[in-house]
Amino acid sequence: MPKIIPQTYAELLTEIKSRIRTAQYVALKAVNKELISLYWDIGKTIVERQADETWGKSVVERLSNDLRKEFPEQQGFSSQNLWYMRQFYLEYKDNEKLQPMVGEIGWTHNVNIFSKCKDSQEREFYIRMTRKFGWTKRVLIHRIENKDYERTLLSQTNFDQTVSEEHKNQAKLAVKDEYLFDFLELGDEYSERGLETALISKVENFLREMGGMFAFVGSQFRLQVSDKEYFIDLLLYHRALKSLVAIELKIGEFQPEYVGKMQFYLAVLNDKMKLADENPSIGIILCKDKDKTIVEYALAQSESPIGVAKYELVSKLPDNLREQLLTPEQINKLLQGID
Repeated sequence: MPKIIPQTYAELLTEIKSRIRTAQYVALKAVNKELISLYWDIGKTIVERQADETWGKSVVERLSNDLRKEFPEQQGFSSQNLWYMRQFYLEYKDNEKLQPMVGEIGWTHNVNIFSKCKDSQEREFYIRMTRKFGWTKRVLIHRIENKDYERTLLSQTNFDQTVSEEHKNQAKLAVKDEYLFDFLELGDEYSERGLETALISKVENFLREMGGMFAFVGSQFRLQVSDKEYFIDLLLYHRALKSLVAIELKIGEFQPEYVGKMQFYLAVLNDKMKLADENPSIGIILCKDKDKTIVEYALAQSESPIGVAKYELVSKLPDNLREQLLTPEQINKLLQGID
């Protein structure tokens, strides 16, 4: 007779598979941390020997050849990588804040961050974001080249006045000043509905550009108030904030009256859609262009959490935006929201 499998077997299998995956992840983290520690020690040794002895380029090349002969099964001992180890140590040896963080992301991620980002807080931003969202090397490079650091820290919201202290920094990090939709194939002329349709057709790219913590709920999301219907262009859900996020798409310049309409949507969402354990809904108004001063005035008296951002179909972010960034103290406080 065939053996009868208990009904609870599926639950048992799921539980054990989850435990194995967790153990594998923990093991990989431990291996990575040890590898980063090894590279740190090698970099430190090279720096110290260069200071005490006449170590030139040829010595590092000889060291690379000898290490690869001794450990042929282990990659990572090319002369270029040894020079990266040296730079890695030099970049972080006096930075007590970032030293513990670098072991929590991969080596190639570290190389791209310290070689492409020269500012300590910019490096912290990308280290924290890589750790939190599990960015691949390709995604990280894309984020750095698209200036995610600047786009995020320049965001215009009223969250200081409308979001609880507990969730304020996380909320600020959920809204960029400008989004890049270079994955869309739109001509010079398009409608708001055309933009919406194009975003939905590339929804994975859209959610990735929004920041990685969003889930798609619906488009033209219907709200009924009395005997009238209203439709939100896009409705998302932010998993970390536990908040519904209403998005309004505008193909022109920001207008102050957009804030009033968004406040109405958020009030209805909070009353009719928000679950008891969820936080108040958030609004993002996405425009083709905006005047920062007008946005500040429009948001000043709003009691609902709203952010106003631009979108671009091709990358145009100017390099001089660093002059407009927050103070180092403000940036440091905001980065604590990335855990």
